Amino acid sequence: MTVPFASPRSFSPNQPTDTAQEGAVSAPRWDLSDLYASPEDPALEADFTRLEKAAQDFEKSWKGQLSEASPASLAQALSAYEEIEEGLGKIGSYAQLLFAAHTTDPKCGRFAQAVRERITTLSTHLLFFSLELNRLSDEAVATALKDPALAPWQPYLRDLRVFRPYQLSDEVERVLMETSVSGRDAWVRLFDETMAGLTASLDGKDLPINEVFTQLTDKDRAKREAAAKAISRALAEKQHLLVSITNTLAKDKATSDALRGYPRPVSSRNRANMVEDEVVDALVSAVDQSFPRLSHRYYSLKAKWLGLDKLEHWDRNAPLPDVDDKRLSWEEGKALVQKAYAGFDPEMGRHAETFLTHPWIDAAAVPGKSSGAFAHPVVPSVHPYILMNYQGKARDVMTLAHEMGHGIHQLLAGQKQGYLRSSTPLTLAETASVFGEMLTFQSLVDAEPSPQRKRHLLASKVEDMLNTVVRQIAFYQFEVRLHDERRRGEVSAERIGTIWREVQERSLGSAFNFTPDYDLYWSYIPHFIHVPFYVYAYAFGDCLVNALYGVYRDQPEGFAEKYKTMLEAGGTLRHQDLLAPFGLNASDPAFWNRGLDVISGLIDQLESESV
Repeated sequence: MTVPFASPRSFSPNQPTDTAQEGAVSAPRWDLSDLYASPEDPALEADFTRLEKAAQDFEKSWKGQLSEASPASLAQALSAYEEIEEGLGKIGSYAQLLFAAHTTDPKCGRFAQAVRERITTLSTHLLFFSLELNRLSDEAVATALKDPALAPWQPYLRDLRVFRPYQLSDEVERVLMETSVSGRDAWVRLFDETMAGLTASLDGKDLPINEVFTQLTDKDRAKREAAAKAISRALAEKQHLLVSITNTLAKDKATSDALRGYPRPVSSRNRANMVEDEVVDALVSAVDQSFPRLSHRYYSLKAKWLGLDKLEHWDRNAPLPDVDDKRLSWEEGKALVQKAYAGFDPEMGRHAETFLTHPWIDAAAVPGKSSGAFAHPVVPSVHPYILMNYQGKARDVMTLAHEMGHGIHQLLAGQKQGYLRSSTPLTLAETASVFGEMLTFQSLVDAEPSPQRKRHLLASKVEDMLNTVVRQIAFYQFEVRLHDERRRGEVSAERIGTIWREVQERSLGSAFNFTPDYDLYWSYIPHFIHVPFYVYAYAFGDCLVNALYGVYRDQPEGFAEKYKTMLEAGGTLRHQDLLAPFGLNASDPAFWNRGLDVISGLIDQLESESV
């Protein structure tokens, strides 16, 4: 069932509706009309026409002139550039959000592709600007930044110049930009459309793959096993395509990295995240060394609680015995999240309420929609939007809390810093989201009168933290091995499966028996396709928040104001500067163990009590 358009002639995807698949919890759809009324909205074409002329005029005015420009002129150019980029960001965001909500609709897909191609063509008129800025000498930039007119742009120029050593000639950069729409972007689109349309046969019905994945949390083990095998069959049918997409994108990245001179496959991601290689290496090493005291220990406990000698992969997210399978309505779920944010800080509560009372969230679990969840910052002149698939599980409430954190972070940073300076590196982008989860979890625990139910909540939180830290670092290790091998030649489906299984066995421990069909499960994870090496940012954010939340519990007075200031900073400050007011330092190797100790301490509590 698809519900994106009222008729084949007219796009009308912006109207919110509670339509969802049969048996699902009723939840809202978003309304994108704060961006555009429809893809046929005259305002969209008018904006494109205006921006095309502005980009051409900008190129004529500034190309080849930056080395001679005064600081005040450079500031003027940056403001003009930001205005054009924000306009393009608004159009691109609309197309991306529309496609995410209606991924299997071919008309929507064609519209999104047309927008991508047109933006890429238009952006060739702007490409010179960042390249010429990076060709300015360090001395010239340092001198210019002393001028008050240019000083506010220091963070943007600082982050732009991180990529200076890896910048190619103008001609090569232009070719790479223009060919991206028929290269990497096209493969990513193919993956998205394939996964959005993927179904699995279960109990005689062809169901969307996302719906089948939710059954891996069913309390009936037979149902979990049936769902897992249905997923395996569906993934097996698409393996040739998914392996081809993965190999092609990994080769594309290797080619780009070689051209630019990046020493490691992850190097470009670390640069984009504004984090040092050694900091990421320290995080990965700390988590890897903690596998035995975290995931190995917890899942051994879980096997005992479930009365099993060994866990199968379909038992990983199984509910614990005697846990009720109650579904929370959308109203109940959003009330829990609202209460948690308001209890932390009234202003944060008001921001959460704004999201929850406006049609900014697409929460209905419907076929043809993008899997997973995200918060999109859009542009500061509008507001962020949130997408998720709410099915009433406790984890869905946590997902809402997580994406709400992202949304509020994006809102505050955009309002304070503007379009070009609000973007937060991925390592810090997870801070507000994971903190929001922690607030919601603690609110649930504090309000729960039953000791047994509290223990169940505690176990659920541990599992979420293991999924965020251990599992994501394992994903990262899988990517490292895959990309290293791809540099030596195409990697077979069998070899990719072997790498996946070896990483999972090491990270999850001997409590698990992995059946051969689990070798396919790497292929559905979108982060590997969309943003290579993104995944370590989750672990970075979780460990950071564990440490940050510890500061909050120990010294709550004045914490909320410092926290909001941190969010408002957007991308203007690096992690050292953002964490300094809280007495934290991510460059200290002990920092990561401080965060991991929190998880270990929760497992200690579970070990000491009978769950």
